[in-house]
Amino acid sequence: MNYDGILSQEFEAVPNTVRPLSKVSRDEAGFEEYGCLKSFEIDTTKHKKILITGEGSYIGTYFKKYVSRHYPNISCTTIDMRDNAWRDWDFSEYDSVFHVAGIAHADVENPDPFTQEKYYAVNFNLTVETARVAKAAGVRQFVLMSSMIIYGRQECIDETTIPEPINYYGDSKWLADKGVRELNDRDFHVAVIRSPMIYGKGSKGNYPKLSKIARSVPCFPKTNNKRSMLYIGNLCEFVSLLILCGESGIYFPQNGEYSNTGKLVESIAQSYGKRIRLSRLLGICAKAAGGIPVKKVRGMARKAFGSSYYKQNLSKYPGMDYQKYSLSESIRLTER
Repeated sequence: MNYDGILSQEFEAVPNTVRPLSKVSRDEAGFEEYGCLKSFEIDTTKHKKILITGEGSYIGTYFKKYVSRHYPNISCTTIDMRDNAWRDWDFSEYDSVFHVAGIAHADVENPDPFTQEKYYAVNFNLTVETARVAKAAGVRQFVLMSSMIIYGRQECIDETTIPEPINYYGDSKWLADKGVRELNDRDFHVAVIRSPMIYGKGSKGNYPKLSKIARSVPCFPKTNNKRSMLYIGNLCEFVSLLILCGESGIYFPQNGEYSNTGKLVESIAQSYGKRIRLSRLLGICAKAAGGIPVKKVRGMARKAFGSSYYKQNLSKYPGMDYQKYSLSESIRLTER
């Protein structure tokens, strides 16, 4: 998405200056708001009107198609957030706002201050302003797509893990996460979804890169890493149920199974009828690359073969059955 027309008002970039990253305190983490502490009774026939803020996004586009097939009682309208026209939109007729507008991570290692400010302007300022507009209009629920990126390089995330952003993309997402939750009250329910990597047919990011590798190489490193992933169909089912119940809270939806980089590549290859050999030697090399002093190489190796996962208890919500697709089925649907 191109958000070049959106400027930060609260923060102004200063040439040759990089904004300090947030230091998150335990009180800010929101532990008491975790969805795994709740139980849900959901009427799946209830009628809801949803405003999706962020035209052209992968998640918003897929969600709108998903509910039209599975929940015709949920009607969706999408608006563009890339100029000021959205501020004239009447939010008052909607039950929930599903905010998916944002700039994804890119070039985060060496940010110039002006690019950095664009991330804060969109991921933080625009998000909080949208939530304030929704609240003032009488909308009952605001659902934000946050991200696992707020935890930085922490491998295992459980009910005691404090967010620790390590770059300005993660920091901008964290500030939005915290900022919208400060608006939560009995009449305005704020739900934050700290999702892991989302994938599905037509998705962008790391999954398509792994898919391309799986289709082109005869062997791949055998690894023992553990990663949380979220198939787009499981995400859309989760968001549908969350909107139908109208709850607030912090949520960590993920697939019912963890993935492993080597096994994931092998499964993708198998979906094309292709055999791929997982090599222990290459796995040792990949692990060693994670300790190389060259920052770029080390970062790539850790990103590809490191562990990053939520404990499964964070993702279980009594009364909310959203893990409809297994890992193998999701790969088949993504690659077909």
